[in-house]
Amino acid sequence: MDAHSLPGPIESASVWYGPQVAESSHTWCFALDEADLVELQQAAERFLDTGADISGIRVAGFPLPRLSARLAAWHERLVNGAGFALLRGLPVDEWPRAVSAAAFYGVGAHLGLARPQNAQGHMLGHVIDMGFDAKDPRVRIYQTHARQTFHTDSCDIVGLLCLRKSRWGGESALVSSNTIYNAMRAREPALAAALFDPLATDRRGEVSPGGQAFFSIPVFNWYRGLMSTIYHRQYIDSAQRFAEAFRLSPLHVEALNYFDSLAESPALHFMMDFEPGDMQFVHNHTMLHDRMGFEDWPEPDRRRHLLRLWLSSPSARPLPPVYAERYGSVRPGERGGVMMPAVRWYAPLEP
Repeated sequence: MDAHSLPGPIESASVWYGPQVAESSHTWCFALDEADLVELQQAAERFLDTGADISGIRVAGFPLPRLSARLAAWHERLVNGAGFALLRGLPVDEWPRAVSAAAFYGVGAHLGLARPQNAQGHMLGHVIDMGFDAKDPRVRIYQTHARQTFHTDSCDIVGLLCLRKSRWGGESALVSSNTIYNAMRAREPALAAALFDPLATDRRGEVSPGGQAFFSIPVFNWYRGLMSTIYHRQYIDSAQRFAEAFRLSPLHVEALNYFDSLAESPALHFMMDFEPGDMQFVHNHTMLHDRMGFEDWPEPDRRRHLLRLWLSSPSARPLPPVYAERYGSVRPGERGGVMMPAVRWYAPLEP
């Protein structure tokens, strides 16, 4: 695409600026009340009493008569609005791990269908420092204590539940990818156009048999009147180790650097700190999220620990066919995740 053919500026609720959003937390931070918690606990315990794996939770088997209307409104905010919400107050320090995990999974089921997050088929992810080296191209960065940098995940909606905080650091940062596009289009259109090329992104070793070690999808994707962004700079850079990958020109590197500089700008992003019991949900196609580096507690039972869901919404936006390289399918409700044949999908309660 050339600079003269760029789609027009995005005009929707998905375009926002961090400082303004930070000052209006009442529009995105919602507290669960006691009746909500009773409903969630009862639904979680009823499901756990069946003995089934948590990955089997579906809306029909996890009724939330009181909370479901608000979950539907939050879902609308996620996929058609600003793109994020924070639900506060799950008593993770009081409930058993299984009840907290089932409640979180049940909330997620009302927002979409869970997808596997790694080659082992984990439907419930554990974001915890495993002591790995973030520079190792076989390692996914969420398994380290290093900063992740702004990125998207392989799903429509990503959800996080904070079980424990780190000693310091680990804050979450959010930025609108549509705001970034608008800024690039207005100030550096040639750089914006370069990000419509099919850049290669490293799969970090999670490759299905016969598949490539990377996928090739543009950062910016204009499809059926919607802009969807897919991005992970470290994995774009590490994909250059493969001879078959699309080669980054100096123009592409400049465009990626400019994209990063905009995401890093305090005028665009904002940060939030998780407390135990917070559930954050983020729409991947119009937003990028980041995790700051952190220092953990020395005691194993105090170490930073988040649970994660990758969700595919049945009423999500259309995605261009090229997304099937990463998502396996572009069918809403059936797309996203790390797809490996003959792998059992399940939700482990421990990392």
